[in-house]
Amino acid sequence: MALSSCDPNDWNDKLDGFDGDKGITNKQMIAYTFTDADYTNLAANSANIKQAGDTLSKELKAVGTQHYFTNKITARDYIPNFLSDSDFAYFTLSDGSSINITYRVAGNVPEEVTNFGAASEYTVTETDYQDAWGSEKDYIEAFSPIVSAQKHIPSILSVEYSDAKKGDMVIVNYKQTETEPSFGGSGNDPAPGYEMTSALGSVAVGSNVTVKGLVTAICGRGFILTDNSGSILVYYSSGFDATAYKVGDQVDVTGEVSAYNKGFQITGTTATVTVTGNQAYSYPSAKVLDGKACDALLGITDNQLAVFAQFTGKVTISGNYYNFTIDGAETAIGSLYQATDEQKALFESDKTYTVTGYFTSISGGKYVNFVPTAAVEAKATKSRRALRAATAVTSNSVSAVYAFDGNNWKANTSINLLQAADYTAMGMKYFNLEKPDEYLPTYLKVNFPYAKAGDTKLVAYKYYASSKTSLVCDQYTFNGSLWQKTNGVTEESAQFVRTNGKWMYDPNVEITLPGGKGVEISTKYYQACVDWVYEHIDKPLGSTGLKDGNFYISKYGNNEYYCGTSAYQGNVDLRPAKAKEQYPAGYEGMTDEQIETLMMDRFCKEVLPGALATLHADAAPVAGLEVVYTINFAVYNNATTNHTVRYKVTAPGTFEFIDCTWYEK
Repeated sequence: MALSSCDPNDWNDKLDGFDGDKGITNKQMIAYTFTDADYTNLAANSANIKQAGDTLSKELKAVGTQHYFTNKITARDYIPNFLSDSDFAYFTLSDGSSINITYRVAGNVPEEVTNFGAASEYTVTETDYQDAWGSEKDYIEAFSPIVSAQKHIPSILSVEYSDAKKGDMVIVNYKQTETEPSFGGSGNDPAPGYEMTSALGSVAVGSNVTVKGLVTAICGRGFILTDNSGSILVYYSSGFDATAYKVGDQVDVTGEVSAYNKGFQITGTTATVTVTGNQAYSYPSAKVLDGKACDALLGITDNQLAVFAQFTGKVTISGNYYNFTIDGAETAIGSLYQATDEQKALFESDKTYTVTGYFTSISGGKYVNFVPTAAVEAKATKSRRALRAATAVTSNSVSAVYAFDGNNWKANTSINLLQAADYTAMGMKYFNLEKPDEYLPTYLKVNFPYAKAGDTKLVAYKYYASSKTSLVCDQYTFNGSLWQKTNGVTEESAQFVRTNGKWMYDPNVEITLPGGKGVEISTKYYQACVDWVYEHIDKPLGSTGLKDGNFYISKYGNNEYYCGTSAYQGNVDLRPAKAKEQYPAGYEGMTDEQIETLMMDRFCKEVLPGALATLHADAAPVAGLEVVYTINFAVYNNATTNHTVRYKVTAPGTFEFIDCTWYEK
């Protein structure tokens, strides 16, 4: 049997009009407005990064976060590369296409705003805190009044950003406590005057118990209560406010003991809980659980108190579920128990962490449930293990802006960076803003109650848009009663055309107005012409309405015979007889040839330029280039002919006549 190959176009070649060698084209004229995501993607475009080089890399990065162009990173220079990027919505357009793009541009942007737009973000690590406290043993994962952030962050940044250049900025995230920790002891020594009970070590299901102890961990459904004999979960089935308690709170709890999934609990919803004070708390050494030990927990048959322990695993995040694959475990999976938003923020999916906290229960035959107190990403460069657990005290999350002056890193005090507490006060649980203009004026009013008219402030925040979060800095000015954004950001438009496979800036515009009824673009432009005639010609003559029909405009209000434009027919009607019929006084004593010439002149040199000034008010001259608008249109004078008229833009919204094919006779 003989085999032969077959061209896939053989069958198609039998069809009329099929050309297998003809490429697919996608030629369009589009008006488009840049989105926030477009600015971000434009700044990440490899060709733009190469074009900016080291000299303008910071400014380009700022465009991606601030979402506007500047006098250094111009739309004219940087948009063309992006239009062929697959991240752009119309990257498949073919040669001959044009896009009129509307975008934001800022004037004189403060240097600090530009530098902030290119800032990096750094979170202080456990290793950094150990260095600051000068010990791998006696330290806390926070700065304090004595071991201050201002003293130690500059040295941390000098190591992490050894190649920093003058003006570089970093947003530093860290923990701050106003309480100096106390090191030493067993890890749960009571503060002077406060005596803990030893009641938890002998609890039984169904019994009532009174416990004097400390809050040593918090989750979304309760807290871990620790006394001298053990730890237990105080569980709330509903109505628990995690922000009402802090680690180290001294609490008196009276309630009924229950059990769930082999873990003892005190029923919080019916318990009496009183906070009597707060003290520093030192965690004991954590019991290290490897895969085999976690598997063993799945087989327990008796109810257990909470155990302070530690495991290492790779996290998988699915909605509110944070599960960990533990090396060596055949069945067991680590799982966060009712994690708070703050606890969830410690983790990124598919990364490996060492998690320290309280084992509270098992569930589903495979989940080992933990209330976490700490998590450290398992990286070799940061894996310095403490000889014993560090002291934990109540601390707050702080973010600060640091700038490099060419020699040293220093805290920047002129940029007001929103803190976690600010987002919480605004009701933003994800610590970012989607509508900053609605919240920042109030933020400034609250924080600067004595501001005077003319005062300016820089406000930095995390902005969420198009499924992405970016750092943004805006300038606000107080006008005496309100704070108003004064970035100097305005909107501009520019045209870009694709030629020979490349996009280029082209301020020239070509518009075709096809003849015929119901053509949208023709109707739009010719109605603008009719409206111009009404405002500048008929109205001064005494017209009381667009449709009164007493002068050049007909009673339909969609065509006129001052120059002959018709939004209804989509053309320029040069019939002298119709012009005299509509408004005899306007053409009294004139020949048909004179009327036709007059209407041609009026269209080219009065009416169409006036309509263009309305429809293209944003048209403006460009330094070093001649900006030309070319209009193709249809003329009817007992037969239809097509003509072209050209204008030069001499000032914003001003169109100067160049020529028209009408006159080429």
